[in-house]
Amino acid sequence: MSLRSYIITRILMTIPMLLVLVTLVFFILRVMPGDPVLAMMRPGTPKAYLNELRHEMGLDKPIMVQYVDYLWDLARGRLGTSLAPVRGRPVAKDLWAKFPATLELSLTSFLITIIVGVSTGAYAAYKRRSAADYTFRLYSIIIYAIPVFWLGLMFQLIFGVYLHWLPVAGRIDDLALAPKTITGMYLLDSVLTGNWPSFVNAAKHLILPSVTLGLYLSGIFTRLTRSNMLNSLRQDFVTAARARGISENRVVVRHALKNAFIPILTMMGLQFALLLAGAVLTESTFSWPGLGRFLVERIGYRDFPSIQGTVAFFAILVAVVSLLVDILYAYLDPRIRY
Repeated sequence: MSLRSYIITRILMTIPMLLVLVTLVFFILRVMPGDPVLAMMRPGTPKAYLNELRHEMGLDKPIMVQYVDYLWDLARGRLGTSLAPVRGRPVAKDLWAKFPATLELSLTSFLITIIVGVSTGAYAAYKRRSAADYTFRLYSIIIYAIPVFWLGLMFQLIFGVYLHWLPVAGRIDDLALAPKTITGMYLLDSVLTGNWPSFVNAAKHLILPSVTLGLYLSGIFTRLTRSNMLNSLRQDFVTAARARGISENRVVVRHALKNAFIPILTMMGLQFALLLAGAVLTESTFSWPGLGRFLVERIGYRDFPSIQGTVAFFAILVAVVSLLVDILYAYLDPRIRY
């Protein structure tokens, strides 16, 4: 199979996956108890007015009619308008406003994940069956088993409450310190505009949530890197490199780690996609104004269009990143196309 055919096949496989996901979310929201109209109005609101609102929002239509209307709007790139707390506000506008915060948190967390996970995994493989190997293997199990929200709360308690080193919530101390919006990511915008006080303040707020999420996922890469490094270190080309007198550090980094990196690269792409969609607990713990916190807030309001739009947005992100990773993997290793 050619690379072009492989790409077309993967794209066609992605479409039904997205359709199944948005369908499940749509029907689950409708069968769950609770009324979005009652959730957005005060107790004692006249029943006639509530029925008028349901009719205006299309909630009195048969569920299959609502479903067809939703798919038609989604196919045209329309995510609908919010029901609450600000009725009539486009969901897409809210998503684009919140997405830079989530992307900034995901990028910094992912950087920490890769640095910690790959370095500890490679060192554990190099020092196989040593105290360092057992320590890092134990670390990889424990850090992934710890609930991410509990880890975040412990960091808040230690570094924020007891030591007073770092802020425990938000993106910046005061909106007046926020840099001029270019990308929506405070660190990058601060650098582009030369606003260094804003950079320092935003970085302090970013440390705890990014370290929490980054360490939580690093255990996966510790174990994966160690496993692949052990296989690479047993290969003949490593033995030949050592026989030629190449330094041990170069053998490990330039030869063994480089050849063990293809499956690690695949996991990187998948985990980054999940980072974008899975920062809900971390954002809620640190009051980080991103898509995860936005989703939790709108669930409380029973805001169907916002919930559906956010899930669809996350699904598209995960599908696109996964598709790009598969294409890159197929390019680097043609064997998987056959």
